[in-house]
Amino acid sequence: MENKDTKEKLLREFAPQLEKTSPATLVWILFLLGVIAWGVYAFVAQVTKGHIVTGMRDNVVWGIYIVNFIFFMGMSYAGAIISGTLQLFRTEWRKPIIRMAEYLAIISLLIGPGYILLCIGRLDRLHYLALFGRIQSPITWDVIAISTDIFGCLIFLYLSILRDIASLRDFSELKIPAWRKKIYSMLALGYTGLPEQVKRLRRATDIMATMVIAIAIIVYSVLAWIFSVTLQPGWHSTIFGPYFVIAAVYSGTGVLIIAMWVFRKVYRLDQYITRKHFVAMGVLMVVLAALFGYFTFSDYLTKWYGSEKNDESLIRILFTEYYWPFIFSNYIGVLIPLLVIGIPKLRTITNITLSALIVIVALWFNRYLIVIPTLESPYLPIQDSRPEWANYAGTWVEYALMAAGVALFCLMFTIASKFVPVMNVSEMSETPKTESSELFKTEESLL
Repeated sequence: MENKDTKEKLLREFAPQLEKTSPATLVWILFLLGVIAWGVYAFVAQVTKGHIVTGMRDNVVWGIYIVNFIFFMGMSYAGAIISGTLQLFRTEWRKPIIRMAEYLAIISLLIGPGYILLCIGRLDRLHYLALFGRIQSPITWDVIAISTDIFGCLIFLYLSILRDIASLRDFSELKIPAWRKKIYSMLALGYTGLPEQVKRLRRATDIMATMVIAIAIIVYSVLAWIFSVTLQPGWHSTIFGPYFVIAAVYSGTGVLIIAMWVFRKVYRLDQYITRKHFVAMGVLMVVLAALFGYFTFSDYLTKWYGSEKNDESLIRILFTEYYWPFIFSNYIGVLIPLLVIGIPKLRTITNITLSALIVIVALWFNRYLIVIPTLESPYLPIQDSRPEWANYAGTWVEYALMAAGVALFCLMFTIASKFVPVMNVSEMSETPKTESSELFKTEESLL
C-alpha cells in the first residue's frame, strides 16, 4: 500500500530534476548533440559516396556496425531480463534501480537496429524486406523478433511508469509548462490509484514482465542463430544461443551499474542507491562472469581440439593478430569482476563501477572478435584479393556513427530522466509487508 506522505516527500525531492535543467546538464546535452551532428555528417558522406568510405569490402562485409548492433541489442535484452526478473521477485532493493533497467531495455532496443540500416547499401530498397521477405531467411526472423520485442518493451515500460505519471499529473507543487501537464494527463488514462486499478495494473505489469523475459531470450537466440546456421569458421556452433544470451546480460549488467553510478552522482541519490545495490549487482555480474567464461572456454576448446583446418586458421589469427584484444575480452573481462567482488576489501562502489566499465569494453571487443576475424578467414577464401580488401580496419565514418549511437543513447537516457523520475516513486512509497521481505539486507547475505 502506498504511503501518501512518503510519495509527496519523494515527489517534492525529485521535482527540481523535472522542473529545471542545470547549466552543466545543458552543456552535456549540447555536447551530445554535437557528437550526433558529427554522426549525421558521416552518414551523409556514406550515403553520397557509398560504402567505399567504410572499411567493409568483399571479404569483410560486416564491420563495426554489426558489432554495435549486437552490443546494443544485448544491452536491451539485459535490461529486459533484469527489470522483468526484479519485478516478478518483488525484491525491496530493486525499487531505486528498476526504472534504469527499464530505460536501458527500450533505449538500447531503439538504437541497435539502426546499425543494421547502416550496413545496407541501398536504403531505397528497404521496403522490399516487407514486400518480398522470405520466412526461410534468418534475417526475416530477426526483423519479426526485434519488432515484437520493441512492442513488448514499450508496453512494459508504459505500465511501469503509469503510476508515477498519474502522481505527477496530480502533484500541484510541480512547476512545469501546461503542455507537459496535458501530456501527463493523457498518458495517465484516468488512473486514480483505486485498489482495483492498482491490482489490475500490477497483474498486467507482471504478465508483461514475464513476456519480455521470454521475448528477450528468444530474440537474442535468433540473433545468435543468424551466425550459427552458417558454415563460417567460428560461427558454426551449437552453443551460440545461450552464449549470446549470457554475454548480453553480462554486458547489460555492467551498463546498468554505470548508470546507477552516474545518476547517483548527478541527482545526489546517495541515500537511495547505496553500496548494498552496487554489491547486489556486482554479485550478479560475478555469476554472469563465471558463466560467460565457461561458455567462452567451451567454444574455443572444441574448435581447437577438433583440429578442423578453418577453425585452426581462425584460432591462429586470434592468437597472433588479435592477441591483446583476445586476452582483454576473454581473460581480464572475466577475472576483474571475480577479484573485485570476491575480495571483501575491494568491494567498494568505485571498484565495482570500474570493473563494470572494464566488462563493457571487454564485451564490445568480444563481439568484435566474433565478427571480424571470422570474415577475415572465410570458409571459401577469395583468391588474389587485395590485402586491404581481405583485412578490415574501421574508418572515421564508422567510428563517427558509433560515437553518435552512444551519444544518442546518453541523450535519450538524459531526456527520459527529465520527463519521469529516474527512480520508481510509487513503488518506493509503498510500505513493505514485513521487514524480512527484503532480499538483501546486509552484505553478509550476499556472499
